[in-house]
Amino acid sequence: MTLVTLNNISKRFEETTAVSDVSLNVERGEFFGLLGPSGCGKTTTLRMIAGLETPDSGTIQFDGRDITRLSPDKRGFGMVFQNYALFPHLNVFENVAFGLRARKKPKTEITKSVSSALELVQLPGYEKRRVDELSGGQQQRVAIARAIAIEPALLLFDEPLSNLDVALREETRGELRQLVNRLGLTAVYVTHDQEEAFALCDRISVMMGGRILQTGKPRELYERPDQLQVARFLGRNNLIRVMRLSSSKAQFAEFKTLEGGHTLRVPLRHDELAPLNKPCSLAIRPEHLTLRKTSDGGDNVLPAKISELGFAGATTTIKVDSNGLSLEALVLEPDGFAVGDECFVEVPSDRISLITE
Repeated sequence: MTLVTLNNISKRFEETTAVSDVSLNVERGEFFGLLGPSGCGKTTTLRMIAGLETPDSGTIQFDGRDITRLSPDKRGFGMVFQNYALFPHLNVFENVAFGLRARKKPKTEITKSVSSALELVQLPGYEKRRVDELSGGQQQRVAIARAIAIEPALLLFDEPLSNLDVALREETRGELRQLVNRLGLTAVYVTHDQEEAFALCDRISVMMGGRILQTGKPRELYERPDQLQVARFLGRNNLIRVMRLSSSKAQFAEFKTLEGGHTLRVPLRHDELAPLNKPCSLAIRPEHLTLRKTSDGGDNVLPAKISELGFAGATTTIKVDSNGLSLEALVLEPDGFAVGDECFVEVPSDRISLITE
């Protein structure tokens, strides 16, 4: 059931368009991500949901009600900022109680709610601590406690883990996901970190240039990017420039690689086909390529030569050259391959995505 709906919202700051014609739905109980590089409009979108910015056009609905011009304090949303936005002159109790006091809650209710929120973020007994006595991770938890203490209808996160070191970030994001699930909350989470978005979110919208390029589940986005910008942004992809050769009636579409002159066969629906004899791109992840020492036949098996080996602990990156076509494979074990060895690389047809340009 849809809880938050953005209908064609746009926002400009003087001559700069920050968000352009963005539409999306967030389902009740969903952990939804806005993912993209700095300056893509994701934080502005979040601030419009929070009521901290007003769209120049379009509407925002919450639970079927238009809240486009409703003030932030009347929305009942909790928000956790990148810098936590804690009050340094207040202790932990007063920071967590701030939103409750603003809502004029009774003193006994405030005490109970603060204690409960600190328990949930694993900081019981920290009520009298000064904020500057806390570690970065503990400050982040206090910020979350403040956000959930008001029992928000929606939780909004603006890159809340970016100031933490790598180990603490990984630990905290797991705790954050468990907390949101345990409380049965709906969350919208802004980040530029692909790994973080994939670990936390049920669905993700990839934003660039103020627009949403693609929305889907993490695995869908990772394995089936449908635009070149998405494929490039979401980690390592083998992007192969090709031209379609086959007719639209063929069961498999045939593409000729512009580098190497290979023919690749890809199962595609008619509506997915690229224009005939016009350059386009195919994408496949490095971990989906298979290297072997003999051909063994089959479709999309290309002769190649190993040009580079990169050991990275648990995995090894192997770069190959196939008659001028450069490909990168990610393997657990190099299986005796060495630079200069001849090999065959299989490009599985069911793992190939056609990229819109």
